[in-house]
Amino acid sequence: MKHLKLLLLVFFMHFISAVKADEGMWLPVFLQQLNEKEMKAMGMKISAKDIYDINKGSLKDAIVIFGGGCTGEVVSSKGLLFTNHHCGFDAIQNNSTLEHNYLQNGFWAKSTSEELPNAGLAVTFIVRIEDVSKQVLNGVTADMSEPQRQSAVDKNIAELKKTTKKESYQDVLVRPFYDGNQYFLFITEVYKDVRLVGAPPSSIGNFGKDTDNWMWPRHNADFSMFRIYADKNNHPAEYSTENVPYKPKKSLSISLDGVAENDFTMVFGFPGRTTQYLHSAAVDQIVNVLDPARINIRTKALSVIDGFMRKDEKIKLQYASKYAGIANSWKKWQGEVMGLTATNAVAKKKAYEAEFQKRVDANPQFKAKYGTLLADLGAAYKEIENYARARDYYNETISRIEAFTINTLLNNLRAEQSEKGEEGLKAALPKIKDRLAAIYNEYNAEVDRQLFIQLIKNFKENQTPQFLSPYLTDKLKEFNNNYEAFADDLYKDVDLFQNGAKVIANLEKTPEVVMAANEMGHANQLYVELNNHFFKAASKQLTSAQSKINRLNRTYMQAQMEVMKDRRFYPDANSTLRITYGKVAGYQPRDGVQYDYFTYLDGVMEKYKPGDYEFDVPEKLQELYKNKDFGPYAAKNGKMPVCFIGRNHTTGGNSGSPALDAYGNLLGLNFDRVWEGTMSDINYDPSICRNIMVDIRYVLFIIDKYAGAGHLLKEMKLVHPKKTAGK
Repeated sequence: MKHLKLLLLVFFMHFISAVKADEGMWLPVFLQQLNEKEMKAMGMKISAKDIYDINKGSLKDAIVIFGGGCTGEVVSSKGLLFTNHHCGFDAIQNNSTLEHNYLQNGFWAKSTSEELPNAGLAVTFIVRIEDVSKQVLNGVTADMSEPQRQSAVDKNIAELKKTTKKESYQDVLVRPFYDGNQYFLFITEVYKDVRLVGAPPSSIGNFGKDTDNWMWPRHNADFSMFRIYADKNNHPAEYSTENVPYKPKKSLSISLDGVAENDFTMVFGFPGRTTQYLHSAAVDQIVNVLDPARINIRTKALSVIDGFMRKDEKIKLQYASKYAGIANSWKKWQGEVMGLTATNAVAKKKAYEAEFQKRVDANPQFKAKYGTLLADLGAAYKEIENYARARDYYNETISRIEAFTINTLLNNLRAEQSEKGEEGLKAALPKIKDRLAAIYNEYNAEVDRQLFIQLIKNFKENQTPQFLSPYLTDKLKEFNNNYEAFADDLYKDVDLFQNGAKVIANLEKTPEVVMAANEMGHANQLYVELNNHFFKAASKQLTSAQSKINRLNRTYMQAQMEVMKDRRFYPDANSTLRITYGKVAGYQPRDGVQYDYFTYLDGVMEKYKPGDYEFDVPEKLQELYKNKDFGPYAAKNGKMPVCFIGRNHTTGGNSGSPALDAYGNLLGLNFDRVWEGTMSDINYDPSICRNIMVDIRYVLFIIDKYAGAGHLLKEMKLVHPKKTAGK
């Protein structure tokens, strides 16, 4: 283990120039040793310790995991927080009604007493990071099977969590890095009282909606505002009217100077998942098999939901968040296929692998350990291909049909009763009721019925025959392949699929009756048969093949770091705190097309379509533009800046991350990537990979001039670092 850790550090230190300066998602704990010199050469004016320090407040103390999959940043001494509008979307939606539609009209608390609580929403701070590879891998040997290895690792992590020194209000998180060759521990603090403070209307915060999603140029103010509350000791606490605004160790200052081309920028946050070191066979499978399957299914689902949303305002409100979630990955996968193809990613992987194999063959020690590794990986991906495609067709189809989700929850409740008796039923019932209530609140039986018709038809036509349930085939024959009649039969349970309030009320009184009705329902019988057949036909084989791939990928990661000594290896993203850095830059996605690095409010007005679902513009914003009433937030040319792009290596999870200048001041909020570069999760290419950020000056303009919520700006520290530096 010591040898591996030393090897990793040596590679980072001595071969740092081999990887492009704007590629990589780096652990902040190692910046001083590995990145600081390069970052300063690129223009950074602060030190690595200003970014990450466990002894005093540093930038990392202003960065949080927001909810389950975004990033946020603290911008005042009173716990005020910025994140993206799409990250706060669910909270905004949950607080909205037809009478108080905050999605449509926006929301601005005039005082802390008007800030809205959000059940289940939390933010997580990172207190410190430690390398615990030695402890976690203690007793792990190369001859262990994957289940044996994982069992040993899990046991070591459990012991580590028990023995790690921390405060009573802190938690311990352990994550694998480099495909399980290394492990790091994170001490965290989770604050569960997070209240909505402000959000622009969706016509501003989500301007362009699905058409502009993943695209450049961009013109939306993708931000929302929340406040963190703590107990009287400034420690995490559940929601209480007695809680007070959180006092952070560090809050970000906000730059009013904007950006220029080639300015140094950093993005600090919690990127979700990347797979930069995949075998060429895996990349080829993504391009030609898996992404096309997922795109196909989601295209069908989006078409159904969109048709209903355009006709019914209530359905539009119910399904807005779900639609956005489905569309987000759907469009991303399309861009991923396009980008991987355009940059010849598979061919580049194969060329890299040829060089790897050449070096392995030239070294007897490497050849003994890794001689057949690439061939073994290629064979493993070939073995898993049909099962992986079947998995995606099954999961994408089943998860889009909410009748099946209702069935699942009630089946889970029955399972708790069967396993743990009446006490188990009593314990599980409140959670199941809450989850069902959340589903029914955003559910329409006719929408779901049409989703069933279109998706099951698509499933029947495209799923590989061996993975099709005979029960489904027989039922379709029974209805003469009439999917409408088939759906009518499944959805005829009026109570279960059309009267959610009654279901929940009956669960309180007679849960046995509800569970029994669910078990006898035709929808549940179909769901159980589909699930059972998939488990028998694919799950076991899929698990075995994936286990083999996991082991080979772990070995391949270690082998690359040993063999390819002229390459720098950063750990793939895994929802842990990372910093990425680069420069502000435009790009040329294809012949004859050149994109600049910024957009202005002029572009919003150019896209404006009165009454349009995606491109309508509020009257007040039109008026501010007409009068050029931009306050102190305009650029030097008198225009109102909106968004900018840069070469910062980001991914999902970086939504809401702060874009920071050379001094660590807030320049904007990261919210997207350009469509041509969405393949950066798999193959980062600086020629077309760009991250998209909303300019903080546009955010402040919306808060101040549009919303009239200037009182919130009084909490923030606004600075002019370029003017101070004499630029």
